[in-house]
Amino acid sequence: MIDIKNLNDGEVINLYSDIIKELKARKIIRTKNVLGELGEYLAIQHYNNTPGLPKLQVAPVGTKNIDAISRDGDRYSIKATSNNMTGVFTGVDFDSDGLPLKQYFEYVIICRFDDAFQLLNIYQVDWKTFVKHKKWHSRMKSWNLLLTKDLIADSVVIK
Repeated sequence: MIDIKNLNDGEVINLYSDIIKELKARKIIRTKNVLGELGEYLAIQHYNNTPGLPKLQVAPVGTKNIDAISRDGDRYSIKATSNNMTGVFTGVDFDSDGLPLKQYFEYVIICRFDDAFQLLNIYQVDWKTFVKHKKWHSRMKSWNLLLTKDLIADSVVIK
C-alpha cells in the first residue's frame, strides 16, 4: 500500500492522474466527472448483483436524459451527490403550468456519497415522484432533486 503522506505534491498529483487513467481503463468511469460516473457504475453494479432488482446496462454514450436501461426497456437516470442536491436533469422540459412535455425516463436512481467517495445510500424514485419533488435550479436553468425527508419517504431505499 502507498503511504500518500510520504509523497510530495507532484507525486500526489501524478498518483491522482494515474488513478483516473486506471478507472477509465477498467471502464469504471468514462469522463472526468468522477463522482457522477462512480455513481453510475456502482448503481448498475448493485442492481445487477442484487437478486430481485432489474438488470441494467449502460445507455449508449450521448443518449439524452438516461444513463441505464433495464432488460425490460425501462429508462433510468442516475444521479450522484455528496450533499443533499442532485445534479441537474438537462433537457427535461415542462410547460408553463409545470406539466412535463413528455416522460423522459421511468426511474431516477440517486446515489448518495460521503466526502470520501464512500457510497452511503441508493434511492430510487419513479417518474411521478420525480415530477412531484423536482426543484428549479435557477443558475443551471434545469431541474434537480433535493434529498429531503419527504423525497426519501417517497422513494424506494435500495441500499
